[in-house]
Amino acid sequence: MGNIQVHYIDVGQGDCILIESEGENMLIDCGESSKSDEVLAYLQSQNISHLDYLVGTHPHSDHMGGMSTVVDNLEIDNFYMPYLPDDDIPTTKYFEKLLLSLENKNMEIKNPEAGDKIQLGSAELTVISPNQKEYSNTNNYSIGFILTHGDNSFIFTGDAEASAEEEMINNGLLRDIDVYKAGHHGSSTSSSEAFLDVIKPEYAVIMCGEGNSYGHPNDDAVERIKKYVTEENILRTDFKGSIVAKSDGKTIDFTSER
Repeated sequence: MGNIQVHYIDVGQGDCILIESEGENMLIDCGESSKSDEVLAYLQSQNISHLDYLVGTHPHSDHMGGMSTVVDNLEIDNFYMPYLPDDDIPTTKYFEKLLLSLENKNMEIKNPEAGDKIQLGSAELTVISPNQKEYSNTNNYSIGFILTHGDNSFIFTGDAEASAEEEMINNGLLRDIDVYKAGHHGSSTSSSEAFLDVIKPEYAVIMCGEGNSYGHPNDDAVERIKKYVTEENILRTDFKGSIVAKSDGKTIDFTSER
């Protein structure tokens, strides 16, 4: 079994996650449009010009603002985004630019469903959300994954809030997880006690901007996470910059660069 790397790329107040597995690559979200050049530079530093999968977890600009730039500048095989009812399709400039970029490359938008499996090199991803076709809160459309590599596991839930976390519990796809990308930047509305009690993470990565105006991560959410994760195993991009987890299928090592 080869090694995989999960890069939690520091894009300030936003999400951007790169998974590398034996020459195959997935990018989950890309931060605001103002971070596009930094994201492209980071990918270039990893010698990545091709993505097997590009995923927009949900249509908020701190996750998908720079997506058109990624589509324009990289070779992409598959583009994933949640199904959105007509009333929930954004009319924002960044989203309209993304649709135009996808159209220019004749790229189909694929809507994954809970239970779908994706093979990425020696790793496998299982889609765990969304579990409905319509939500009143856009955060709950977030595409979520469990990444399995040998004995090691990672979970990504975008900005899914407690009600969507409950749906993940009920769909029976959750299990013990090694590394939890804290939901919604460590917001009070995510990382519910019920959810954490099922996944029982050993590490948590919180992706948020230094001195952000939202107060992320929320103190109560961090305290809930600390019931399972020691303080030294809570890794924050606002403190550490980009964080890289390397898995050989048995152990996980973390490095960070400010």
